[in-house]
Amino acid sequence: MHINSYCVCLFLSEMNGKLALALVLALQVSVCLCQVPEPDKELVEKYEAMKSVFYKRLMNAYGKVQAAVGPMTENLGQGQGQAAKDYIEELQGNPKFLSAVKIGTGLAQEAAPLVDKARMAGLGLYGHYVRPHVGTYLDEAITSIKVYLDKVLPAEE
Repeated sequence: MHINSYCVCLFLSEMNGKLALALVLALQVSVCLCQVPEPDKELVEKYEAMKSVFYKRLMNAYGKVQAAVGPMTENLGQGQGQAAKDYIEELQGNPKFLSAVKIGTGLAQEAAPLVDKARMAGLGLYGHYVRPHVGTYLDEAITSIKVYLDKVLPAEE
């Protein structure tokens, strides 16, 4: 009995030490994040433009997939298609599902400012520490990749 209680106490003391170390590291990170450099306006504009083009590419690809899959879904057996439609309608009327959707939407709305702040912090860190060293290489790589993306996955039809 004494050996087991000693092991439990040793385990708990190790966990307290690990917890204390994790707390100290978390505090250091939070202090460091308070002093993040602001990103350049040009970098933010470039990022927003690339993000916009990326979303356009995704929407274009989604449209192509939907156009390709649409005729296949029409050819499905009426039994299978009707069963899927009935299930979706039942799910949309389910209060548990509706509350889960409301909770998810609320969480996404609450998290949006945090995500934006983290994105700006990341851009600031990139612009201050990484961009001076690899910025030109990354820009050249993105420019060369755009040529292939425009062929395979264009932003606009």
